[in-house]
Amino acid sequence: QVIYVSATPGPYELKQTGGAVVEQVVRPTGLVDPEIILKPAKGQVDDLLEEIRRAVARGERVLVTTLTKRMAESLTEYYAELGVRVRYMHSDIDTLERIEIVRDLRLGAFDVLVGINLLREGLDMPEVALVAVLDADKEGYLRSETSLIQTCGRAARNVNGRVILYADKVTGSMRRAMDEMNRRRAKQIAYNRAHGIVPRSISKPVPDLLARLGALAARKEEAARAAEDAAPYLLSPRELEREIDRLRKEMKRAADRMDFERAAALRDRILAMERQLLEAGV
Repeated sequence: QVIYVSATPGPYELKQTGGAVVEQVVRPTGLVDPEIILKPAKGQVDDLLEEIRRAVARGERVLVTTLTKRMAESLTEYYAELGVRVRYMHSDIDTLERIEIVRDLRLGAFDVLVGINLLREGLDMPEVALVAVLDADKEGYLRSETSLIQTCGRAARNVNGRVILYADKVTGSMRRAMDEMNRRRAKQIAYNRAHGIVPRSISKPVPDLLARLGALAARKEEAARAAEDAAPYLLSPRELEREIDRLRKEMKRAADRMDFERAAALRDRILAMERQLLEAGV
């Protein structure tokens, strides 16, 4: 038996289920899918500027998606010159800096994050109440039905979540994405009314990046020590076999608790002992 979990299953996944699909549309927090607002692409940059200013005045954060790196950089520069606290993120930025950027946005070091494919960042930010999709009618991977649903979902962690799609026409991908989100939204609102649920934004602490990196370094150091202690060269072949068996069990326990650095170090130590046994002709 296999259970496949996805927020946006595609045709292949749906076909594999043979029709056995169970929806989980209602959220424990009562949050509903964000409201979708359509606006013309003409004048989108200046219109979005006003939307950003209103959102920032309410203490909200904003995500903006563009189609190109150049546009992300130009838009960021333009808004910054007008006093908006804004940054951009794209594939040229390394992983640690990307984590820091997301953390700073959540902490309020700046208010607007501009990117090309923000749906890939694993962003879960309750502070984000507005997602703006520029040139939403430009068909392609970044504006496909699935991508639009995932991008719009970035505003679903906030009780005031809303999405603005800037487009001069409604593409098939846009229509399908809007229909799906409106379908979910209607179900969620009806459920909340029937059960007297008042939606509330998610409260999620901002992780301390430096603390996480420090903990990771400590685990690596511990794993290195584990690989170095009790040198096997002083053991007899039989003692080596017993030690290998013990280390295999310890490696499994480390993997079970997802301490992969230690598990990898123990694996390397086991391999070294096995080579020693081979050299001894055992």
